[in-house]
Parts: sequence; C-alpha cells; structure tokens
Amino acid sequence: MRQHAVLITIFFTLVVTLLSVSMVFWEFYKLDKQQYIDHIFAKYSVITQIYREHRQKDTSEIMLEANLAVYDFRMEKDEEIQKIVISNAKVLKRDGFEIIDNVPILNKQSFLNVEKSDKLKVTMLQVHKSIYFYIQSPKAFILIEDEGLKPHNYWKIVSSYMTMITIIIVLYFLIFQRLKPLILLRRKIALFGNGDLNISFQTKGSDEIALVANELESARIKINTILESRTLFLRNIMHELKTPIAKGTIATQMLPTQKQRDRFTSIFGRLESLVTEFALIEEVTSVGDKAEYKEYRLVDIIDGAIDMAMIERESVTINVNASFKINANFKLYATAIKNMIDNGIKYSTDAHITIVLKENELYFKSVGERLKYPLEYYIEPFTKDNPAKNSFGLGLYLVDSILKAHDKVLAYEYKDGVNSFIFA
Repeated sequence: MRQHAVLITIFFTLVVTLLSVSMVFWEFYKLDKQQYIDHIFAKYSVITQIYREHRQKDTSEIMLEANLAVYDFRMEKDEEIQKIVISNAKVLKRDGFEIIDNVPILNKQSFLNVEKSDKLKVTMLQVHKSIYFYIQSPKAFILIEDEGLKPHNYWKIVSSYMTMITIIIVLYFLIFQRLKPLILLRRKIALFGNGDLNISFQTKGSDEIALVANELESARIKINTILESRTLFLRNIMHELKTPIAKGTIATQMLPTQKQRDRFTSIFGRLESLVTEFALIEEVTSVGDKAEYKEYRLVDIIDGAIDMAMIERESVTINVNASFKINANFKLYATAIKNMIDNGIKYSTDAHITIVLKENELYFKSVGERLKYPLEYYIEPFTKDNPAKNSFGLGLYLVDSILKAHDKVLAYEYKDGVNSFIFA
C-alpha cells in the first residue's frame, strides 16, 4: 500500500470528486425540477378564472372549451381516458383552494353548478409527456390537459453533468499519464538498488520528472565510475601486496635463527590474512546482484565453514534441523559462519562452540567473558578487544557486512556465562 500511496491518494481524490460533483448535480436537478413544477402549477389559477367567467356569463360548454383552448387547455371528457389518467398518472403536486362563486364542474353526466364556498383540490398529473390538472370537489371533478406544457426536461442537466464528469476523468487520466514515468522511474531505482548498475534513467522530456530522471542518470554514471575505480584500485593493490608477501615468506626461510624465521613468518602470515579479508570485504561491499544467491541447506553451509576454518569437528556442536534451507551466497555465508566459529573457539574458555537454530535464528554459543563494549564497537573495522590475540579487527566487521548483504543483522546476548552471537 505504501509503495503506491500517491496513486491511491489520487484515485481516492478522483472518487471523492466524482461523488461530490454527482451529489451537487443531483441536488441541482431536484431543485430545478421542483421550481419547474411550482412554476407550471400556478396555471391552475387561470383555470379558476375561466370557471368564474363561465359562471358569471353563463356561457355554453362550447364557449368554455374555447376559452380554455386560448391557453392551450383541453377538457378531457372521455371517461375511459379519465380513468386511465387518474389511475396511472404520476402526481407532480397537490394543492387545495376555496372557490366562493358557483363554478361549473364536469361530472359523469353534465356540468353542475357547485355551491358557494366549495373547497376544491387541484392535482397536477403527468402521463407520459402530457400534463393534466385534476380538479376535485366534494360532488364532482374535471380533468384538463395542458397541451402547451411538457414534462420537466432533464437532458440539459444530464448533458452538463456528463460533460463535467468527462472533463474530470480526462484531467485525472492526464495526471496518471504524467505520473506513469514516475512509476517507471521508481522501478528502475529499485533495480539499481538491487545491483543492476547498468540500467539507464535517461528519459526524454523537459518536465520535473524527466529532469529528476536525467539527474539520476548523471549520478548513476558517476557512481559507476567511482565503483569501477575503487574496485580496480583494491584489486591492483591486493595483487601488488601478494607478490612481496610471497617473496618475503620465501626470504624468511633464509634467516639464520629459528626465532627470527618464526617471527617473520607470523608477520607475513598475518599480512596475507589481512589481504584475504580485504578481498572478501571488497566482494561483499560490491555485491548487488543477487543472481548468485541460491537455496542451500544450512547444515551444508556450516559444514563448508568448518572445512574453511580447518578445525577439529569435535570443537563444534551443531544443533540445526537438516532440512532447514536459506537463500544465500554459499561462499560469503560460509565465510561469515567460519569467522564466528573462529572467534567462538579463540575467545572461549573451553575451545568449543555450539551452533543452534532456534526460531529461524542461528546462535553461536561459547563459554567466556562478557564483551567489554557494546557489539557496535566490535563490528567497526580494525577493532580488536585483545591485542595479544592474532586479530586485525576485521572478523565481525566482515560478518556484519555479509549479513547485511543477506538482509540479516548480527545480534549479541550474554547469559549465565555464555556468549551468544545471533544471525537474526
């Protein structure tokens, strides 16, 4: 979810915008429709006035129809149609009023004179595309069609609504299109972070995303140049160091006394060990591509580490599920375990170490004194707790670097006289 927070936010904003616009248009539609109904409903006062004139002048039914026709009113006298309209029509609005004078009202036989102060009820009806005024009195009713009126036309509002929705969707689509290069750029950055140093961030365009991508491309080129220079330098210097070390080791055998030979042999041996550790550190820090990471049984990696340490099997107790597997670089992970075995045996009081797998975490347990300083002190390069020991202070630094390359951390705890280093 967090990886797509911007896109989710934009999509949520789009949904909220569409809902808000839809609600506003719906309320506007209801208001417009109600105003239209209220406006045309006022026409019933014209019908009342025609009734009064008809009563006062005592005109004929033909004259009444003619007066109604002037205002596009038509009396519906067909009883079947009356029943259909009254039964099936949609009620738009109702109102009641009181008429003082006698008014002709059509019943099933003929026009009748309604007595004074009759209370009438007017209902405006809609049947398909026709508008009717249905006037009821206690004794009779009349149904008049308004031929000049049509039902409320909602297409203008609908067309406006669809236009607005289309504009909003197009705008958000353009925003997504603008963000598409950003999504691609994020994927490229992830690949670059995982070790694909040759991926190109170069892109066309002049917008902000293109500028950022092109700046990243410049940074990538500089980083690659620095890494290549660093790698070349380290490999050359290690190669140049190995030659004089080898010559020095051979020359040591020509020294006159055994004491001198032993001393210089130890010195050159430590130098060779240091160069080897430098090579491993260079390999770990330059590992980005995890193509060499494969699934191995943990016990096989531990066996390889014991072989690398060249120690007796009796010095190590292994309590690890034989079927447990990890995804790792075999050489590097075995080197990390080998260093832990070396340290455990070297600094323990009984020259023994126990390797235990517990809850997917690997423990290296050995009896000895508690560390004098926090673990962070020992994982710094060239840190050593006991100068008398044969150590350059790179062992735990190398272990920590290897674990980080495998997305793990090195932890430490001390309990009941037992030091426990943990691959967590």
